[in-house]
Amino acid sequence: MSNLFNEFDNVSAAQWKQKIQVDLKGADYNDTLITATQEGIDITPFYHSENFGAVQPIATKTTQWKVAQHIRVTNAEVANKNIKDILNRGAESLVLVIANKEISIETLLQNVNVQAIPIHLEMEFLSSEYVSKITAFAKAHAANITIGIDIIGQLAATGNWFENLTNDHAQLETILQLEASQPRLTIHVDTYQNAGASMVQQLAYALSHANEYLNHFGSKITNKLIFNVTVGSHYFFEIAKLRALRQLWNVLAKEYNLNQECIIIASPSKRNKTLYDYNVNLLRTTTECMSAVLGGADVVYNLPYDALYHEANEFGDRIARNQLRILKDESYFDKTDNPTEGSYYIESITHQLAEKALALFKDIEASGGFLKQLKEGTIQRKIKECDLKEQALFDDGKEVLLGTNKYPNSEDRMKHDLEIEPFSKNEIRKVLVIPINLRRLATKLEKERLKNEK
Repeated sequence: MSNLFNEFDNVSAAQWKQKIQVDLKGADYNDTLITATQEGIDITPFYHSENFGAVQPIATKTTQWKVAQHIRVTNAEVANKNIKDILNRGAESLVLVIANKEISIETLLQNVNVQAIPIHLEMEFLSSEYVSKITAFAKAHAANITIGIDIIGQLAATGNWFENLTNDHAQLETILQLEASQPRLTIHVDTYQNAGASMVQQLAYALSHANEYLNHFGSKITNKLIFNVTVGSHYFFEIAKLRALRQLWNVLAKEYNLNQECIIIASPSKRNKTLYDYNVNLLRTTTECMSAVLGGADVVYNLPYDALYHEANEFGDRIARNQLRILKDESYFDKTDNPTEGSYYIESITHQLAEKALALFKDIEASGGFLKQLKEGTIQRKIKECDLKEQALFDDGKEVLLGTNKYPNSEDRMKHDLEIEPFSKNEIRKVLVIPINLRRLATKLEKERLKNEK
């Protein structure tokens, strides 16, 4: 059988560009059709195979991603009841954040099928003794549990170690000697994204953050790294960001003779979420979860549309979970591996993000490494510069959040619906480094609207 496409002549990149220039009727090609991004990447009107050499395959395993539910655990009995309910209603995995040492892991996971349900645990404290109890529980029940620890992430997000540098490292040394399959180092890339870091910065900081652990612990962390990533609204770029992260990790892992793919836990960003016209958050989180899945995240949990102003609640959690179920069950986002493979546009963005991030990573390492730059305030300053640039675009209406800085509903009222404080507070306390805080684009505008509500 003849190939239909054999009847058509190949069209070169030069011919496409020539045709476009004719159709522009004198308008400048670069000014009219090329869009510059904050990442320093130019988006062109077309992408052609001539512009690519051999494309490096990046396994995304899109058929294997899990619908997860994120729960902050303050009471073991209440959380246990909630866990059993959400597992019956569509959750396939759990991301649990333990608030204090008094929470019993046995009570928390009582009558939960821990062999079949992947569970990722993190703690708001550092205790090798507590981690030891979890690993003992996991071994006794053949549980599918991983435990995320990130002492550098603690320093970056809060400005302080859990206790101090010496004790934190000693605790981590002890933890890493426990059951090999359980405790894992988690790289909290979400801290940088939520504060306004560019995608290039997020990738470079993720790599440099991980490299601090690799330098210090070496082979002790084999098969023990997880990247916790948040995803913004730039759909194709976010897909490329996750693909670039895998590519960069493969480069770094080879330098340490590690044969390990990175594990990615992804969730929507808080940076672009809004208090007013909050239902638009549903649209934002849906496309962000789509980017996470297509980018190859292993586990995806969603952000409830009302997370900024309501306590965790059954309705918000159920809607967030069902958004993921729709992507999996009705949109078939689990039926094809590597669905973006062969898209020259995404391949181009992936390559450029990885290239620029690797260059920044090398600069950081040449300057003494991530921790040194964090202590000097360089990381914080660079993130703030990106944050201010994007904030200026938002303030000028060039970065659009529908319902907030474009098409706002003047009748919308929120003052009496606030259960929690929607704005980050800058606490006055002694810190070792300047903390990297969440910075939402809509904060200033929302504060003004709340102030003027009648």
